[in-house]
Amino acid sequence: MTNDISVQMKGVTKRFPGVLANDHIDLTLHAGEVHGLLGENGAGKSTLMNVLFGLYTPDEGEILVNGQPVAITSPATAISLGIGMVHQHFKLVRPFTVTENIILGLDEGSPLLDLKAAERRVAEVAEQYAINVDPRALIHDLSVGQQQRVEILNSLYRGANVLILDEPTAVLTPQEADDLIVTLRGMAEQGKSILFISHKLEEVMKVTDRVTVLRGGRKVFEALTKDTDKQQLAREMIGRQISDLERDESAFVMALAGAGEDLGIEHHDVGSSQKQAILTVSDLHVKDDRDLTAVRGMSFVIHPGEILGIAGVDGNGQRELVEAITGQRPIEQGQVWLEETETTKWSTRDYINHNVAVITEDRQKEGLVLEFNLLRNAVLKIFDRPSFSKNKLLKFNAIDDFTGKLIDGFNISTPNPQVEVGTLSGGNQQKLILARELSQSPSLIIANKPKRGLDIGAAAYVHQKLDDERKRGTAILLISGDLDELFALSDRLLVMYEGQVLGILPIENADIESIGLMMAGSSRSEIASNRSS
Repeated sequence: MTNDISVQMKGVTKRFPGVLANDHIDLTLHAGEVHGLLGENGAGKSTLMNVLFGLYTPDEGEILVNGQPVAITSPATAISLGIGMVHQHFKLVRPFTVTENIILGLDEGSPLLDLKAAERRVAEVAEQYAINVDPRALIHDLSVGQQQRVEILNSLYRGANVLILDEPTAVLTPQEADDLIVTLRGMAEQGKSILFISHKLEEVMKVTDRVTVLRGGRKVFEALTKDTDKQQLAREMIGRQISDLERDESAFVMALAGAGEDLGIEHHDVGSSQKQAILTVSDLHVKDDRDLTAVRGMSFVIHPGEILGIAGVDGNGQRELVEAITGQRPIEQGQVWLEETETTKWSTRDYINHNVAVITEDRQKEGLVLEFNLLRNAVLKIFDRPSFSKNKLLKFNAIDDFTGKLIDGFNISTPNPQVEVGTLSGGNQQKLILARELSQSPSLIIANKPKRGLDIGAAAYVHQKLDDERKRGTAILLISGDLDELFALSDRLLVMYEGQVLGILPIENADIESIGLMMAGSSRSEIASNRSS
């Protein structure tokens, strides 16, 4: 790592109505450095990076690139200054190829497009930075992890010297995450500067040279990574010991119990000793949006008081599986049962009426209406229940009270319940979905990446609540690409590859290396054979 300063942010301040998102923040990024940026949801990380990338204009402060003051008024300006950003929600055109996405909007020096030459140039950049992707592949044929590589390649192709990565390993297998870390270290050795936003403290310790922590819109901590540890970083992020979260859990449970009373739902014990499975999936076949088979003969059961974790790289049929067993996608073959009732042909409304909780993978497209305020989103699925409406007229006082309990119970950071949900941070949007779904005292929870975008404190709340629901006797289907999350919560682990079950293991018989290899397509027999040889 060199001592050359690549980017300086001095006294950067950004205000929104009712919120001071960034409060005079200083941040220095050196050439050849991987710099970790940590903080809870709403701490100001995304706002600060959006300022650096030209999506927001700072109200105060200045930015220097290579020692020169600059006015970054748009992403185009940032790119021209050698700053690239890979967002959590990718900006790719799905029907286009990798190369077509990368050269989109660029002047390639000729009025006639030479696509073959562009493919060669893309391949050269990919090889230089050890990014394994086919320049001719169509985006909609790629897994989410491969699409992320395209986004990184896109920035490098445009000459980025500074690369902002937002939760870059969230969609990767452990082996792919390790490969990415090697790639990032290689980029740093070639003089690139990398801002690495992550909630995974283990990988922050592994990949970064320096780390900065934001809390409440302010910079509260900075150190060389070698001079700190995970425990100190966690304390700085949340302002207290992680163990303190457990003492707050009782208040959280009481708040959600009160919210459930508004719905007229009795918080009962569904009885973990029952023999009848809560969810049964038998020989399930489901097609994707391209009319191709995405789920191929999957069968499994989940019993009361059990968490079945599904491990797999994104794009292997997880989305189609969830949509099929929640009434959002037709089932081509097979059966689904909720306890003793066949639900194969149920609609989404049927599942809602039976209080099946669903934590969606994409909170912005599927879980919320971003233009609606918190009040309307809190009762989005249940506004027609007697607690909230009478003669087709809404009971606004009841909705206000219910939403307030959700906000307090799940520590949702918002100026007031009237603001549009789209103005909240991604983590606070996720908290609202979790609070809404878990307030229904469900017998079945389908949780698809429940801690996606959550900081360490909020993730601890989510995991504690899911564990409490399991103890109450709730059956939980947990889909995640984060093996640490799956190993921490699951009783059994199902590995899914290309729409099929590669294996179902009790958690005590699973290890991360084997599960990671299975996620990449290796069978249990192949893994055992390789180990014996």
